[in-house]
Amino acid sequence: MNFDKFRYELKKKQQEAKKKQTVIETREIKFRPKTEEHDLAFKIRKIKEFLAEKNKVKVTMRFRGREIIYAQTIGLDALTKIADTLREDCVIIQEPKMEGRQLVMFVGPKA
Repeated sequence: MNFDKFRYELKKKQQEAKKKQTVIETREIKFRPKTEEHDLAFKIRKIKEFLAEKNKVKVTMRFRGREIIYAQTIGLDALTKIADTLREDCVIIQEPKMEGRQLVMFVGPKA
């Protein structure tokens, strides 16, 4: 067999494999503890759009200054409320946990 022909066929196989693969992006939505109901509903709608596009979503609640004392109360309540709203549309990949001054949760699309 000719080596050039072998390389050509190998390249074609790799191109076919590349066509069929899907890239899953991680999108991020940021909140603050004092985010109002309407803004929260708007951001939840954006999360649902990202999930419809088969992307993972990182939900982040950032605490600035003295807001950090509300991390285990207001922050955790807000993220669990968001998770309850999205239960039917997504899978919770990672439950809310503190990473520095941020409370982070990952959600992904249902398979």
